[in-house]
Amino acid sequence: MTSHRAETIAMIAIAISGVLWGVFWIPLRALEHVGISGVWAVVVFQVLPTALLLPLILYRARSILNGGMSLAIGGALAGVSLVLYSGALIFTDVVRALLLFYLTPLWSTLLARFTQNEPITKVRLLTIVLALMGLCLIIRFEENFQIRMNVGDWMGLASGIIWAFAAVRIKAAGRGKGVDFALTFFVMSSFVALAMTLLPLEGAGAAPSITAIVSVLYWMIPVAVVLIIPPAFALMWGASVISPGLIGILFMTEVSVGAITAAIWAGEPFGLREALGVVVITAAGALEPIYSLLKSRQTPA
Repeated sequence: MTSHRAETIAMIAIAISGVLWGVFWIPLRALEHVGISGVWAVVVFQVLPTALLLPLILYRARSILNGGMSLAIGGALAGVSLVLYSGALIFTDVVRALLLFYLTPLWSTLLARFTQNEPITKVRLLTIVLALMGLCLIIRFEENFQIRMNVGDWMGLASGIIWAFAAVRIKAAGRGKGVDFALTFFVMSSFVALAMTLLPLEGAGAAPSITAIVSVLYWMIPVAVVLIIPPAFALMWGASVISPGLIGILFMTEVSVGAITAAIWAGEPFGLREALGVVVITAAGALEPIYSLLKSRQTPA
């Protein structure tokens, strides 16, 4: 597979993964109805996919161990990022969690520029500008985004910054390690989620009963197999192929889907301003892949 083709496939895969994770908050919050709330809902969402992947983790154990500190740090950072992001979806509004996390293209682009000397192209600048315009349209700075932030807001912001470091680390490690990064990511996110239950978080929730956990497996397993595991593998592989800043921009498809679904099923605001924001963010996510595809067609074989 040529480098250009691999990058195009990675961009498409990440954009689709963003769409899938745009409804990630629905099953996460649905766990509250059976007594699995707060941090414990995050634990179930991390530990269950890890348990399902355990045979593959054991099979790839030697390869994972041979990956060294680069693999461990990249996977750990990605795991911490997802756990904090999942916590943000529980402890603050869905749209606020999404948008605070999706400041990550800024952090990723700047980190890639200063740590890997990656150029910031005119197309990248335009996509960032469009993305920020969309964020401003949706978040309503004058009404909702005040200086005082709750724990969920801080989780959303921190998750985006940590993901930027993870993406830069994964890209620096090179291609061919996407599977091992994904498996390390799941293992580390499980440990981090369990560790988070020890923190004195308000509204963290009590430990659920075994009966409550068993009662949701019939729908949680399909959710893990469809909604959690494939996007994670696509994201980790994509992070080893394309630039960290572009990943954040492409994954902004999650903002559009998340904002719409939160308006429908969580009763969060969604009017003309939010609709325009979704359109602008979607355009930002589509701009660079379309430009890359057109450029590849113009390049002589």
